[in-house]
Amino acid sequence: MRSDPTGQRGSATAETAVVLPVLVLLLTCALWALGAVSVQLRCVEAARAGARAAARGEPADVIRSRVREVAGRTADVDLEMSATSATVAVTRVVSPPWPALARLLQPLSVSAEARADVEGVPP
Repeated sequence: MRSDPTGQRGSATAETAVVLPVLVLLLTCALWALGAVSVQLRCVEAARAGARAAARGEPADVIRSRVREVAGRTADVDLEMSATSATVAVTRVVSPPWPALARLLQPLSVSAEARADVEGVPP
Protein backbone atom coordinates (compact mmCIF):
# COMPACT_ATOMS: atom_id res chain seq x y z
CA MET A 1 0.00 0.00 0.00
CA ARG A 2 1.24 3.41 -0.96
CA SER A 3 1.14 6.18 1.61
CA ASP A 4 0.03 9.70 0.77
CA PRO A 5 2.87 12.09 1.68
CA THR A 6 0.59 15.17 1.74
CA GLY A 7 -2.06 13.71 4.05
CA GLN A 8 -4.81 14.53 1.54
CA ARG A 9 -6.19 11.02 1.28
CA GLY A 10 -9.98 11.08 0.81
CA SER A 11 -10.23 14.85 0.67
CA ALA A 12 -11.80 14.83 -2.81
CA THR A 13 -14.62 12.64 -1.53
CA ALA A 14 -15.20 14.89 1.48
CA GLU A 15 -15.19 18.04 -0.65
CA THR A 16 -17.67 16.48 -3.08
CA ALA A 17 -19.93 15.50 -0.18
CA VAL A 18 -19.97 19.12 0.98
CA VAL A 19 -20.39 20.74 -2.44
CA LEU A 20 -22.98 18.37 -3.93
CA PRO A 21 -25.97 19.51 -1.79
CA VAL A 22 -25.15 23.14 -2.60
CA LEU A 23 -25.09 22.35 -6.31
CA VAL A 24 -28.42 20.54 -6.07
CA LEU A 25 -29.93 23.53 -4.24
CA LEU A 26 -28.62 25.96 -6.88
CA LEU A 27 -29.95 23.79 -9.70
CA THR A 28 -33.36 23.58 -8.02
CA CYS A 29 -33.49 27.37 -7.59
CA ALA A 30 -32.50 27.87 -11.23
CA LEU A 31 -35.21 25.48 -12.41
CA TRP A 32 -37.76 27.27 -10.21
CA ALA A 33 -36.72 30.60 -11.76
CA LEU A 34 -37.13 29.15 -15.25
CA GLY A 35 -40.57 27.90 -14.24
CA ALA A 36 -41.46 31.41 -13.06
CA VAL A 37 -40.38 32.84 -16.42
CA SER A 38 -42.55 30.26 -18.15
CA VAL A 39 -45.55 31.28 -16.03
CA GLN A 40 -44.84 34.94 -16.85
CA LEU A 41 -44.92 34.18 -20.57
CA ARG A 42 -48.19 32.28 -20.14
CA CYS A 43 -49.67 35.27 -18.28
CA VAL A 44 -48.65 37.59 -21.13
CA GLU A 45 -50.28 35.33 -23.71
CA ALA A 46 -53.39 34.92 -21.55
CA ALA A 47 -53.76 38.68 -21.10
CA ARG A 48 -53.46 39.21 -24.85
CA ALA A 49 -56.04 36.52 -25.59
CA GLY A 50 -58.39 37.97 -22.98
CA ALA A 51 -58.02 41.51 -24.34
CA ARG A 52 -58.76 40.29 -27.88
CA ALA A 53 -61.85 38.42 -26.66
CA ALA A 54 -63.03 41.46 -24.68
CA ALA A 55 -62.51 43.71 -27.71
CA ARG A 56 -64.77 41.38 -29.73
CA GLY A 57 -67.47 41.88 -27.10
CA GLU A 58 -67.48 38.42 -25.53
CA PRO A 59 -69.05 38.04 -22.05
CA ALA A 60 -66.84 38.45 -18.98
CA ASP A 61 -67.23 34.82 -17.82
CA VAL A 62 -66.09 33.55 -21.25
CA ILE A 63 -63.09 35.90 -21.16
CA ARG A 64 -62.09 34.74 -17.67
CA SER A 65 -62.45 31.12 -18.74
CA ARG A 66 -60.21 31.61 -21.79
CA VAL A 67 -57.62 33.47 -19.76
CA ARG A 68 -57.49 30.70 -17.16
CA GLU A 69 -57.15 28.07 -19.89
CA VAL A 70 -53.89 29.70 -20.92
CA ALA A 71 -52.54 31.08 -17.63
CA GLY A 72 -53.70 28.30 -15.33
CA ARG A 73 -56.82 27.91 -13.24
CA THR A 74 -55.27 29.68 -10.21
CA ALA A 75 -54.75 32.92 -12.15
CA ASP A 76 -56.48 36.09 -11.00
CA VAL A 77 -58.13 37.96 -13.87
CA ASP A 78 -59.13 41.64 -13.81
CA LEU A 79 -61.20 43.11 -16.65
CA GLU A 80 -61.64 46.78 -17.41
CA MET A 81 -63.97 47.80 -20.20
CA SER A 82 -64.55 51.23 -21.61
CA ALA A 83 -66.42 52.41 -24.68
CA THR A 84 -63.24 52.31 -26.78
CA SER A 85 -60.88 49.78 -25.17
CA ALA A 86 -60.62 46.62 -23.12
CA THR A 87 -57.84 45.92 -20.61
CA VAL A 88 -57.12 42.52 -19.08
CA ALA A 89 -54.68 42.01 -16.20
CA VAL A 90 -53.57 38.51 -15.20
CA THR A 91 -51.74 37.66 -11.97
CA ARG A 92 -50.49 34.30 -10.78
CA VAL A 93 -48.43 33.20 -7.77
CA VAL A 94 -45.49 30.84 -8.33
CA SER A 95 -44.44 28.91 -5.23
CA PRO A 96 -41.14 27.08 -4.74
CA PRO A 97 -41.33 23.41 -5.78
CA TRP A 98 -40.41 21.84 -2.43
CA PRO A 99 -41.68 22.66 1.06
CA ALA A 100 -38.07 22.94 2.27
CA LEU A 101 -37.43 25.65 -0.33
CA ALA A 102 -40.66 27.41 0.60
CA ARG A 103 -39.05 28.20 3.96
CA LEU A 104 -36.11 29.86 2.20
CA LEU A 105 -37.80 31.51 -0.79
CA GLN A 106 -40.95 33.59 -0.92
CA PRO A 107 -43.56 32.83 -3.59
CA LEU A 108 -43.34 35.09 -6.64
CA SER A 109 -46.29 37.00 -8.00
CA VAL A 110 -46.08 37.35 -11.77
CA SER A 111 -48.48 39.46 -13.78
CA ALA A 112 -49.19 40.81 -17.24
CA GLU A 113 -51.56 43.34 -18.71
CA ALA A 114 -52.86 43.77 -22.25
CA ARG A 115 -55.08 46.35 -23.89
CA ALA A 116 -57.07 46.16 -27.11
CA ASP A 117 -59.32 48.60 -28.90
CA VAL A 118 -62.97 47.62 -29.04
CA GLU A 119 -63.94 46.42 -32.50
CA GLY A 120 -66.48 48.41 -34.48
CA VAL A 121 -65.67 51.74 -32.81
CA PRO A 122 -64.28 54.39 -35.18
CA PRO A 123 -60.82 55.68 -34.21
